[in-house]
Amino acid sequence: MELLIKNARVVSPADGINSKADILVRDGKIAAIGENLSSDGEVIGADGLYAIPGLVDMHVHLRDPGQTHKEDILSGCRAAAAGGVTSLLAMPNTSPVTDNPETVKYILDKAKGADARVYVAASITKGLKSKEPTDLAALKAAGAVGLSDDGRPVENTKYLSDAMKLAPKLGMTVVAHCEDLFLADGGKINQGEVSEKLGVKGIPAAAEDCGTAREIALAAAENVPVHICHVSTKTSVALVRDAKRRGVKVTAETAPHYFSLTEKELLSRDADFRMNPPLRTAEDVEAITEGLLDGTLDCIATDHAPHAPEEKADFAAAPNGSIGMETSLAVGITYLVKTGILPFDELVKKMSVNPAKILGISAGTLSVGAPADIALVDLDEKWTVDVEKLHGKSKNTPFKGMTLTGRVRKTILDGSVVYSAE
Repeated sequence: MELLIKNARVVSPADGINSKADILVRDGKIAAIGENLSSDGEVIGADGLYAIPGLVDMHVHLRDPGQTHKEDILSGCRAAAAGGVTSLLAMPNTSPVTDNPETVKYILDKAKGADARVYVAASITKGLKSKEPTDLAALKAAGAVGLSDDGRPVENTKYLSDAMKLAPKLGMTVVAHCEDLFLADGGKINQGEVSEKLGVKGIPAAAEDCGTAREIALAAAENVPVHICHVSTKTSVALVRDAKRRGVKVTAETAPHYFSLTEKELLSRDADFRMNPPLRTAEDVEAITEGLLDGTLDCIATDHAPHAPEEKADFAAAPNGSIGMETSLAVGITYLVKTGILPFDELVKKMSVNPAKILGISAGTLSVGAPADIALVDLDEKWTVDVEKLHGKSKNTPFKGMTLTGRVRKTILDGSVVYSAE
């Protein structure tokens, strides 16, 4: 079976390609990239569109098993495809927790035939409780590629250290939720001007910073890699930057809301703006942006965290989390590319090439022979985020009602079109 994409601007940083060309797909693989290609199969005219490797979102909560009223594997992958995401890493805070081979296999089996490739991050401790380590080798044998207690930090530093030392030998990646729970102390939003004004208990930036410092110290002491999740503070950016200068094997991600929104959004008392880490200050947003620009922050991931509308109805009682896969590329284009902060190919690196490399998965490239996972993007199209038109089960996006620039027109997975914009 063949598919031909005609006259796209092909941007594939891993392959050094940034030019107008055709892409020929045969049997789910990239067969050729060049000018004046022909095919007897389906032809997609891509004049004015950019063709990029499908995005890799290395931080996603699919809520399946156990919380499928919020999202499930198939609905989450539909949302992924609508945002140009063709590969994602599913976090382990499911019910039951992804701390055993059976749950890993359940996720992978259910994901067969979904609109995106699902990779699994299994937990480092049983039940995410930091009381007993999981069998990492068994989780790897079942198909997990990542390790994390995300949703919570690994409180037992020895269990985290042991996992960080064993993970490279197993070919797995530790993705660390960095938070000191004693400092966080049940806070709801960033500790500062807005929390004081609202009379809401705040989470100090130090809660994240101390967690980041611990993970970096372990990586440095043991000379092993670690990936830092959802960086949101200026101090955490500085810690990662310093560690990289010293040769520590650390990589880090941030999320679209941390370079586009501030804690002032919380003045509306809308729980869709509540997530953990929380939205921070304008100074933190500036530091996150600088970290993306200078390479301190390797990746942009969404921390896609669906919740049902009724769960988000009460500002104080609502769980943390916001969805993000359908808007992530557009937020990056709007706030980073169109503002001149990052060229588009650098954005593609942070949303596709780098996360694929960190996870060690076959993605992030349009090289001949690679899986034909492709997003076709209009960099100039403006669109308004209408929650009723989103493709997942939940609607808790902080970007609702916003007009963004840049839209995914088609997403192709394994050579088949899995999403087309209206």
